[in-house]
Amino acid sequence: MGLGGAWNTEPYGPADIDVAEKAIGAALDAGITAFDHADIYRHGKAESVFGEVLARAPDLRGRILLQSKCGIQLPAGGRAGFYDLRGGGLEDRVEESLDRLRTDHLDVLLLHRPDPLTHPDAVAAAVRRLHEQGLIRHIGVSNMSGAQIAALQARLDLPIVANQLEMSLSRRDWVESGVLVNTTQATANGFPHGTVEHCIDTGVQLQAWGALAQGRYTGNEQTPAERATAELVRRLAREKDTTPETIVLWWLQRHPAAIAPVIGSTNPSRIVACGDAVRRKPILSHEEWYDLWVAARDEPLP
Repeated sequence: MGLGGAWNTEPYGPADIDVAEKAIGAALDAGITAFDHADIYRHGKAESVFGEVLARAPDLRGRILLQSKCGIQLPAGGRAGFYDLRGGGLEDRVEESLDRLRTDHLDVLLLHRPDPLTHPDAVAAAVRRLHEQGLIRHIGVSNMSGAQIAALQARLDLPIVANQLEMSLSRRDWVESGVLVNTTQATANGFPHGTVEHCIDTGVQLQAWGALAQGRYTGNEQTPAERATAELVRRLAREKDTTPETIVLWWLQRHPAAIAPVIGSTNPSRIVACGDAVRRKPILSHEEWYDLWVAARDEPLP
């Protein structure tokens, strides 16, 4: 999401392509070969500069997994933003993404947000057409509940392979919902209970956007709880001979759902700091995982 310059419709320039090239190179050096996009990121410029890098290195496309999302229309011309999974619009958005990325197919298409005005039958029909045309290899969703995934899957032979949600040591409602059952705090938790369990049961990969929590535990601490958690993160990193970024990602990966973190940074050094999350299995103990959770929530578990 950080590629392509400013978040506006102004053209990108050579410097923006260079930033993308360095970020992609750092990711490959760290062992990361899956790249996540969305058609709205930087008003399409994120996909465009990535496509420029692919054009500079024609062999790169065959070595990576390319994923993008569509389904959100940004505010424009005084009109409010909205969600749109209607068939024709969905197909047009995919083709526009392919043009910007300079590729003939997406390995994975994610439906970015649920569109309450589009019947799941229509969404499924559009997905089938895109797959039959070879424009997408796999289908996934983003920001959807287990019930919404099940409703769409019931209409598709093509398996839904991923659900991308905001999940991190800072955004913990996905894990909190499982322990707040039968407590007064449960009503304040907006996460759709059962979604994680549905994904585990059906083999849907959970992808965590915002996985590094905007650096709240790796140098950008703002509150006493964040500072205390960051100190614990640093201590664990020293003990395990790794980086604080890896500890934060291991906290997600240690979960039985085998959560796949999405690294949002474009800073090459920070991307490289995540490399142990690719190269090494999480070695957080049961107790250490809970220590991090309780420190971040800043109160005991119920």
